[in-house]
Amino acid sequence: KPCRVMPVESGNSAAARQVKQKRKSHSLSIRRTNSTEQDRPGMQRDMLEGQDSKLPMALRSNLLDLFGQIEREFENLYIENLELRREIESLNERLAGEGQTVDGGDLSKGALKTKASHSTSQLSQKLKTTYKASTSKIVSSFKATTSRAVCQLVKEYVGHRDGIWDLAVTRVQPLVLGTASADHCSMLWSIETGKCLLKYAGHAGSVNSIKFHPTEQMALTASGDQTAHIWRYMVQLPLPQPPADISASLDDDVDFSDKDEADGEADGPSECPTIRVATTTLKSHQGVVIAADWLVGGKQVVTASWDRAANLYDVETSELVHTLTGHDQELTHCCTHPTQRLVVTSSRDTTFRLWDFRDPSIHSVNVFQGHTDTVTSAVFTVGDNVVSGSDDRTVKVWDLKNMRSPIATIRTDSAVNRISVSANQRIIALPHDNRQVRLFDMNGVRLARLPRSNRQYFLNVNRYTRTFI
Repeated sequence: KPCRVMPVESGNSAAARQVKQKRKSHSLSIRRTNSTEQDRPGMQRDMLEGQDSKLPMALRSNLLDLFGQIEREFENLYIENLELRREIESLNERLAGEGQTVDGGDLSKGALKTKASHSTSQLSQKLKTTYKASTSKIVSSFKATTSRAVCQLVKEYVGHRDGIWDLAVTRVQPLVLGTASADHCSMLWSIETGKCLLKYAGHAGSVNSIKFHPTEQMALTASGDQTAHIWRYMVQLPLPQPPADISASLDDDVDFSDKDEADGEADGPSECPTIRVATTTLKSHQGVVIAADWLVGGKQVVTASWDRAANLYDVETSELVHTLTGHDQELTHCCTHPTQRLVVTSSRDTTFRLWDFRDPSIHSVNVFQGHTDTVTSAVFTVGDNVVSGSDDRTVKVWDLKNMRSPIATIRTDSAVNRISVSANQRIIALPHDNRQVRLFDMNGVRLARLPRSNRQYFLNVNRYTRTFI
């Protein structure tokens, strides 16, 4: 737990006690109310305080208090565990007695079996829920955080003049990188050379997302101008260049502000061919279109908007097929399943919804309330999993076959923005509000944290896109 260290003069024991009491009153307490808590002997504490240490007395005292609170918390949970188990045993004995009186012996027959099973299952579930909820916050702080992967900067893509909200890689050859920016533009880049290949400037507002058609050279972009555009592209990859020395890019002392304008002019939009007219314009929303994606097959697209609705369009006719309503607040993201006609939408109303279009005649929806704050994104992975991220500082992995509870929960120290999942390696990338990007596997085990440069880099990060390996 983070703590504030107060200076204490070693020669004044009275002042030290006052500082300890003041620090204790302001510390983040995780203790439960317990009548015997104040009577706990301080023998172990006195032994530790008597040992030599270079830590200040106030800091040592605070650490001892915190670890003592953790110990008492686990002790209380252990006692609750025992009490609940005794209740279960008592209930089983009572139900068994009633079964002998009414049925003459065998509890495995009749209505009492159902009653006993239901009551014990409720208590068992209560035991599991209480124990899990009470210990999750404590145990999560002790999870191993050792990085298992090494990430290294290999390329920068410089050219946008405002924040980059989304990026994607084409699904067909040639493989290029696409970016969506608040500068009203979307760009296609050579992954190998970092050069801009094409710019789309058809939107009148921020470009909030970009997705590529599964089989054709078409892109789908969503914008703050309340529309989604479909546009065709034709690009030719430049010849690969010899690898440049990237040691300077990894140096924490590099100041990107000196080359910010130069890079933007030399390698930026001026050299890119520009498309200004969309092939298809989808406009039925009454608010910002925050995200859009292709359904499997590429014949339909879905859009998510701040007008609290998601729309399903036919690509060939540009007609609105369905309006998906039900969210109570603005939508934040939408995603389609890679192989099935399934759509997941997330919202500021703390829920995400699963829409099923596999039956052409009807479409069903399921609502999931797994978070306590805005669900910033929910995405499908290869297989039958959904990963959801939230401002409540958690990311949860769900099994489509059983969505009643997550199969993994990742607890973080900051709100989670739009997440991304590597389809091949099943790695979850979590961008946080605190400027961190962390990598986890599908079981919730942390793999790595992307390295970040000096403070100046983050003042200019909205002008750059970076790839890591």
